[in-house]
Amino acid sequence: MFTGIITALGRIQSTQPLPGQGAGLRVSVSTPPGWLDGAALGDSICVSGACMTVVQKGDEHFVFDISAESLRRTSGLDHPGALVNLEQSLTLATRLGGHLVTGHVDAVGEVHAFEPVGESYLLVVAAPANLARFFAYKGSVTLQGVSLTVNRVDDAPDGSARLHINLIPHTLQHTNLHTLQRGSRVNLEVDVIARYVQRMLAAPQAQD
Repeated sequence: MFTGIITALGRIQSTQPLPGQGAGLRVSVSTPPGWLDGAALGDSICVSGACMTVVQKGDEHFVFDISAESLRRTSGLDHPGALVNLEQSLTLATRLGGHLVTGHVDAVGEVHAFEPVGESYLLVVAAPANLARFFAYKGSVTLQGVSLTVNRVDDAPDGSARLHINLIPHTLQHTNLHTLQRGSRVNLEVDVIARYVQRMLAAPQAQD
């Protein structure tokens, strides 16, 4: 589990195909000095919203394997040179400054608008129809691994939704969200509490 509070920016150093036809990639990510202190092989790290397992580790880099299926369901994890948001998994002593994040990407959204508004930026992301019911005014969403608050939800005729999010300067400076532009693809994870509420509402009522 994670909190959606990014603690470092990394950069994809290289990607290498894994053995086997149609297989995934082995990805190496550089990190700031000291960021990996205390991390071990087998630990989970959230990489731009996707939970990945450390399979190799150096002083200032780690390596993870990503399956072909995960590559199809995420964006931005296969491009050498790309900036990625990083968060190590939480402990019972971790401050929960964001919200509970699993690191399981539900879908890839698309940036509809990214423009300055006063000292901040307005980010509008189009979310697919199968996720629209999970978003609500002042609810939480994970975008590229970042815990954010939804300020408005616009429902489209095709069932999709546009999420309006305000980004303060601190968030832009300490995450890769400053690299976004109209048309960018972003990893989305819905609020885990909303997921369970929807399941309970949709399930048939038990008969006494």
